Amino acid sequence: MRPESRKYLHDILQAAVLLRRFTAGKTLEMFSEDDLLQSAVERQFEIIGEAVSQLSRIDPETASRIGEYRRIIALRNVLVHGYSQVDSRTLWDLLGTKLPTLQREVQELLQGRSQNPT
Repeated sequence: MRPESRKYLHDILQAAVLLRRFTAGKTLEMFSEDDLLQSAVERQFEIIGEAVSQLSRIDPETASRIGEYRRIIALRNVLVHGYSQVDSRTLWDLLGTKLPTLQREVQELLQGRSQNPT
């Protein structure tokens, strides 16, 4: 793995940790009513998406070991370019359903335990 790849993986992991910290103990209703929290969550998802995008550019093999890397990049593009289409429920759902898997995959990559996709 290239040294730059590790930096992007660390960025993804740090953003995931922040997302979990920002939203700990919160409900969808609290999230939907808190503009500051929504902005913070969107920003961390943007960072994750950009890091995955850069990783896929410099190290496609490593990026391909992230299960939904193309969808992560697509989310980043929506957040940045189609911000008016962002739905707080969708982001909230991603926090609970997709973020834990992403965090595990990135940790495994950083620890050198990830397998090539079949």
